Amino acid sequence: MRVFERELKRQLVKAARQFPAIILSGPRRAGKTFLLRRTFPRASYHLLEDPDVLGRVKADPRGWLDELRTPAIIDEIQNAPELFAFIRTIVDREPRRTGRWLLTGSQEFSLMAGVSESMAGRAAVLQLAPLSFRETRSWSLLRGGFPEVVLRPRARQLWFSSYVQTYLERDVRSLLAVRDLATFRRFLTLLATRNGQLLNRSDLAAPLGVSVPTVSAWIGILEATGHLLLVPPFFESLGKRLIKSPKVYWIDSGLVCFLLGIESESELGRSPFVGSVFEGFVASEIVKSRQNRGLARQLYFFRDEQGLEVDFVTMGSGGSLHLIEVKWAKTIRPEDARSVLRLRTAAKRRRVEATIVHRVARASAKLRTVAPGVSALGVEEFLAGL
Repeated sequence: MRVFERELKRQLVKAARQFPAIILSGPRRAGKTFLLRRTFPRASYHLLEDPDVLGRVKADPRGWLDELRTPAIIDEIQNAPELFAFIRTIVDREPRRTGRWLLTGSQEFSLMAGVSESMAGRAAVLQLAPLSFRETRSWSLLRGGFPEVVLRPRARQLWFSSYVQTYLERDVRSLLAVRDLATFRRFLTLLATRNGQLLNRSDLAAPLGVSVPTVSAWIGILEATGHLLLVPPFFESLGKRLIKSPKVYWIDSGLVCFLLGIESESELGRSPFVGSVFEGFVASEIVKSRQNRGLARQLYFFRDEQGLEVDFVTMGSGGSLHLIEVKWAKTIRPEDARSVLRLRTAAKRRRVEATIVHRVARASAKLRTVAPGVSALGVEEFLAGL
């Protein structure tokens, strides 16, 4: 079986030398357990979704921990959040012993609640997303980045169908006690059609016949389980009146294509959603690159009330800005740089880099200038340079 070298491995090894515990979060089936077991082959492994294991933990958490051989991988620890307090007491007895507790979870807010209450300063928190272009050296919007789909793309349709039923719906049921799964499935499809748009909870709630707080709770679950990316607006006004709502993207392009009912590359190419799926793919890759280096996401978009819009804004050293436009096109023309040129003018006191990322089938296409200070770059070269 082909094994992909995960870029986050370097951060894991570094963290294990500096912290008593590591908490690795991310969506289910992204490869968290495989990565930890491969990075720390001598660690014992314990899955808290095993009823027998979980039963022993609930009955005597302290006794169970005392019997573990460390370093220990404790998988899906959100199922027994009471363990955090006991791990803290063990860590505090021997604070210089690092790399003993390797914890994973698929519900980030549950994990972070445990970290803030019991493990602050004692644990490194890292996020693992599905495979990136830099890890696979290939990309397919239809396939996405979940390892099992990358390895067996012909089973894509069945895999995503099972994933939605087994993981997404189960997580929502366990966290929110959702009774009407049919409505939740309609919500997933509706949210897929809003990929890349401003998040409007009322617009989602009305056709489903549910309340805005219900939609907010569902979005919160999808974000906390690593499936949604909410990109906030750039926070500096630059003398303009700004839109305040975030934009919403599905982190995995393969999953959003499945939810949209797209089953082939030809269907995707004809779909009115192909541009937004491509845009979301680029956003996800930027975030993956930063997370894999242990950095904060720091991805924004810009839109003002006069209609000036730039797809993404990232911040560099010294307060510099990188403006990124994403185009589902093989040919880029000077007029495609109009928005980034206008925004760069508004940010005249700052150092600004501007790039138009577009679709190129091969990595042979070279960077070229389409306007003064604005470069066009094929998606593969852009992603390889992140």
